[in-house]
Amino acid sequence: MAFELPPLPYAQDALAPHISAETLEYHYGKHHKTYVDNLNKAVDGTADADASLEDIIMKADGGLFNNAAQTWNHTFFWNSLSPNGGGQPTGAVADRIDSDLGGYDKFREDITQAGLTQFGSGWAWLVEDGGKLAIMKTANADLPMKHGAKALWTIDVWEHAYYIDYRNARPKFIETVLDNLINWDFVNTNLGS
Repeated sequence: MAFELPPLPYAQDALAPHISAETLEYHYGKHHKTYVDNLNKAVDGTADADASLEDIIMKADGGLFNNAAQTWNHTFFWNSLSPNGGGQPTGAVADRIDSDLGGYDKFREDITQAGLTQFGSGWAWLVEDGGKLAIMKTANADLPMKHGAKALWTIDVWEHAYYIDYRNARPKFIETVLDNLINWDFVNTNLGS
């Protein structure tokens, strides 16, 4: 069973002006697609050819892990964004952010710091870990499931996620995503599953 590049959950220009269609053309259409293609090449003719993406991630390392995890991470990232997103949380996650993370302003400060202080390439995550919400950051392709945590939301802080639109201004990219694109409905769905 070959892995497929899943369709974006919105039109390629739907996140503009915050994330341009050109960024998605490269980030989704080239970077994400390459991870999927490389994953398929790596598992073709092996016992992993019929394994789930999550099973491969949990047992793999090296190049196989990198391509499997980046396939998963990017699919999760696209769903973490919404053209109608941003701003204050709604639903169950709003209460959990208040009780577990000290409120929205503290969440925003901590997720921003996680994204800004991730040296080089990586991700900042809102996770559920041990029954509590937490903020974590991971380098390169690493992801919460490898550490026993459940991903609820992420922001990609690899330069290819923002360089076309923001050049080297990672802080502005993070601020823009939080203000305009964070998909709280997706977070609530993940929290309830």
